[in-house]
Amino acid sequence: MGGRLLLSRGRELGRAPATGREPDGDRTRGRRLIIDFAAINRAALPVLLPLLRRWLSNGRREGREFVALNPRRADQHLGSFKINLVTGRWSDFASGDKGGDPISLAAYVFGLSQGEAARRLAKMLGVR
Repeated sequence: MGGRLLLSRGRELGRAPATGREPDGDRTRGRRLIIDFAAINRAALPVLLPLLRRWLSNGRREGREFVALNPRRADQHLGSFKINLVTGRWSDFASGDKGGDPISLAAYVFGLSQGEAARRLAKMLGVR
């Protein structure tokens, strides 16, 4: 599919919700939204460092990586939560949590679904 996923207000593969309403109260009215994950990730990579400084203000750059405290656990020391600034891959070597791109990182850090993280990141970056 080339990084594109057909969604109907957050549902995979265009499946409409049975009630026609999403949990957030929006009506779908049969509209299908396409989230181009690849395009959003491509747009995020060149500005990943400023995004990380905003999202993880306790972190710092170390060469090609950004090292920060993991906001999802009681992390007290820099070192185990790292994001590669070139590829966007990230991992918490203490917990085993990991992902391969800026969207998955945003979803993880803010406790969002991949689709919601992609929509918010696209809006932030001006990606349509």
